[in-house]
Amino acid sequence: MAKIRPFRALRPEPSLASQIASVPYDVVNTEEARALAADNPLSFLHVSRSEIDLPADTNPYSDIVYRTAATRFAASRAHMIEEAEPALYFYKLRMGTHEQTGLAACYSVDEYDAGLVKKHEKTRRDKEDDRTRHITALRAQTGPVFLTYHGSAAVDAVAAKVARTAPLYDIVASDGITHTVWKVTGDDLKAVVDAFGRLPALYIADGHHRAASAARVRRSLAPEAGKDGVVEADWFLAVAFPDNQTQVLPYNRTVKDLAHLTPDTLMDAVKAVFSVREGGPAAPAKKGDCAMFLGGKWYTLDIGAKAGDDVISRLDVSILQEHLLAPVLRIADVRTDKRIDFVGGIRGTAELERLVTGGRAAVAFSMYPVSVADLMGIADAGEIMPPKSTWFEPKLRDALLIHLI
Repeated sequence: MAKIRPFRALRPEPSLASQIASVPYDVVNTEEARALAADNPLSFLHVSRSEIDLPADTNPYSDIVYRTAATRFAASRAHMIEEAEPALYFYKLRMGTHEQTGLAACYSVDEYDAGLVKKHEKTRRDKEDDRTRHITALRAQTGPVFLTYHGSAAVDAVAAKVARTAPLYDIVASDGITHTVWKVTGDDLKAVVDAFGRLPALYIADGHHRAASAARVRRSLAPEAGKDGVVEADWFLAVAFPDNQTQVLPYNRTVKDLAHLTPDTLMDAVKAVFSVREGGPAAPAKKGDCAMFLGGKWYTLDIGAKAGDDVISRLDVSILQEHLLAPVLRIADVRTDKRIDFVGGIRGTAELERLVTGGRAAVAFSMYPVSVADLMGIADAGEIMPPKSTWFEPKLRDALLIHLI
């Protein structure tokens, strides 16, 4: 059921891969991207966030940004290889002791539109517009969607076999994460395509806006078949990882002020809702626990007792929102309320302490990570996960593998 196809990747020359490949465009703001690329003219951030090469007051969604991206992309191709024949690629990420190996391929826009590539997140029109214009300007998908699937022994067997061969890339990025890529051809390619064809569904873990934008680009372009008869815009670039390897970190919360409360009255209100114990780990030890940092101390909140019956109301982020953030701290809509901020789990609980003790937040909440099983269950039910529920790590690099459309 899961259709995949090999593609003729555009990819960096191996000796330049570590200089060209960049963090995903959407995990850094303009200032951060400018700083990362400042001393590296080959960084793909000059393409994916091309406003960094324009005056500081440039609107990042103005026409000149997309024209500049196309110009920078054309120049970058002098340092890249375009494969002569279609292939698939295994892509391994290693962060510390954690490893996960996914399959980079072209995945079906038809299946995405039909709901066989399942979603758990709403997309924002402005973000869709941005990537739709970027893909159209470049005629390329330069950052892969991150998919997951119920693990397959057949796929694992081929991945293990291919991993014994020499990789195309084996680079350590500036954040310490290792990215290793192998090409898959011949009988191994056929075996992987057949194995994916037996999967019941694929799930978007990260990259909903990339996938939605690829579908919009396909609808906006007149069909253009290549020399092999394939319409490349019918397919989107993604890397699919098995669920038993995919790592989810928490997405933590900070609130800038206590609304009408003092620290003492907030604590009274929290104790009226949840069982509270002083101390405990800054990172919750199990689902149903939430750690709160207030007044220089960590407290463990037993929020699991308030879990509802359906897949959404059983999530810790939903319980915290329904029983504390909304009624007590008056955070009615986390999508729009400027009093709440979100901190990816990769930044650790020390960042929460820093924000509170430094006065940038009044209280912080450290969450237990949502499981991949929860994500799949919500997607299977056709539901939408609450905003800022999951933080996937490690992240893929942009431009290691590019799909030309």
